Amino acid sequence: MIKNQIPAIWAGYKEQFNLTEICICFSLQLRLRTSVNPTKQDIRERRLNRHVSRSHIPSIKMLSEGGSFFKGMFLGGLFCIAISLLINFTTETKSDEHHHHHVKAASKDELKRLSDDQIKELSNQVRVYCVIMVQPKILVYWATAMDTWSKHCDKSVFYTSESSKALEAVDLNEKDDWARLRKALKHAYDNAGDLQWFFIAQPTTFAIIENLKYLVLTKDPKEPFYLGNAMKSGELEYVSYDSGIVLSYEALRRLVDVFEDEDKCPERGRALWKLSDDKQLAECLKYKGVFAENGEDPHGKGLFNSKSIATLISNSMKENPTNVVEGCCSDMAITFSGMSPNQMQVMMFGVYRLRPYGHDFHDLLEFHPPESSDND
Repeated sequence: MIKNQIPAIWAGYKEQFNLTEICICFSLQLRLRTSVNPTKQDIRERRLNRHVSRSHIPSIKMLSEGGSFFKGMFLGGLFCIAISLLINFTTETKSDEHHHHHVKAASKDELKRLSDDQIKELSNQVRVYCVIMVQPKILVYWATAMDTWSKHCDKSVFYTSESSKALEAVDLNEKDDWARLRKALKHAYDNAGDLQWFFIAQPTTFAIIENLKYLVLTKDPKEPFYLGNAMKSGELEYVSYDSGIVLSYEALRRLVDVFEDEDKCPERGRALWKLSDDKQLAECLKYKGVFAENGEDPHGKGLFNSKSIATLISNSMKENPTNVVEGCCSDMAITFSGMSPNQMQVMMFGVYRLRPYGHDFHDLLEFHPPESSDND
């Protein structure tokens, strides 16, 4: 009966089992198949068992049966390793396939339908809490993020694995990356005040917060938004941590709630191999009905970039030599990833300080940095 059920169980493993359970099932199936379809060696062993059983020597039979059992378990273990490598390979090769929802920024035509008072009210309501994860070993990135784009967040808080005398941050006293991110998000939720949008980033990411505010301008933070550069790994859709992650207040509320459920969202993980932080986050959110969505401009171009601006331009020069800028990225891009401290300073100058004289972009609304910010 069990043997007949195992193939059906195996067919649905993606929805019902983790890898540990798959390996156990497969090992059992090998053991059962060995018993039902014996090899010549098995037949000889069984004949020997029947012969010696009359002589009252049960230990030989036990050894024989035990050998078959452990043979099945051994082959199951090898299968487990092979599947692990295969899954890792296939998920990496498929990670760029986007089968997810798309959230687009409002077009100019949509904004024109709003009154001046509505636009002003919306622009004042969209305020962002930046959660920036740092470590003392990358102090120069930490200092650069603090000196550049983070000043345009309405509230920016740096969360560290251990305290540093050089820079201010919330010391979470936690070495494990996933556990530290959980603590940071819980702290942000508890200290958000009236801020309704949350941006999670690493110090190697450069963000243009005004463009983020534009993306979510007409979105209701009381709805569960989970935005960024949406990726697909196997059956899991998630937002890439490298490109920055955006959560609405409702999405973060649900996430903090599921943190309390160790079965659905374990603090230390439970898989044979450790999932990356962004995939762990997606796994937890899906239990609360929150799914990854790709942030795009009105023309469908992605706004959260997993590469630096230099890499994107270099790639565009090869692929679109006659129209490099258009082929590179959206002019409303929100993030660029893998930025060096020098590149961040250059970006800061280009985005916020450099102005072509006589050129007016005719934007319908303005986002101003906090009053305490010394950036333009």
